[in-house]
Amino acid sequence: MSGWSKIEGRAVALAQENVDTDQLIPARFMSAPRSEGYGQFLLHDARQDDNVHVLNLHPGASVLVTRRNFGSGSSREAAVYALVDFGIKAVFAPSFGDIFAGNAVNNGLLPARLPEEQIEALISAIGSNDVAATVDLAAGRASIAGQEVSFEIDPVWQQKLVNGWDDIDLTAQHQERISTFRAARASQHPWAWPAT
Repeated sequence: MSGWSKIEGRAVALAQENVDTDQLIPARFMSAPRSEGYGQFLLHDARQDDNVHVLNLHPGASVLVTRRNFGSGSSREAAVYALVDFGIKAVFAPSFGDIFAGNAVNNGLLPARLPEEQIEALISAIGSNDVAATVDLAAGRASIAGQEVSFEIDPVWQQKLVNGWDDIDLTAQHQERISTFRAARASQHPWAWPAT
């Protein structure tokens, strides 16, 4: 996964709350190989039932503004795959499902929290259009539909997104310290160390 520090793209509004992971990608599509991409399955049922769904009208969006409790429900990481494979790099909402937010960061997707009143102002400004959007990860700032907003992000999450790291990559950055600890532990407690 490649990292990023700035997005210059288009934003759309999904004026809906409680969009859960089962809606983001219905379970019946999760048997498809990830290598084929999951973007076509993003919000599949809603998009099939509504020809004027915002993602059908604006398939080039890279920023999504939506309402509270986004990504709640089951812990399926495939929901994040669907967003990322569709081209979404950042989601702005008042709140996210905890597991979804962790999965998002591990896959290069920014889950940015904004106060509900700011989200509602953005949704109103965007309407059913796609609008210019810039997201600056290092500054914790975004410009969407001409409105400037600030968001806070955990420094570790920021580091992971900028570098394109998941949890394993982050741990690997401490390989020298891990090796030193391992060698010391093995010499201090050889009876507890597995035989090679």
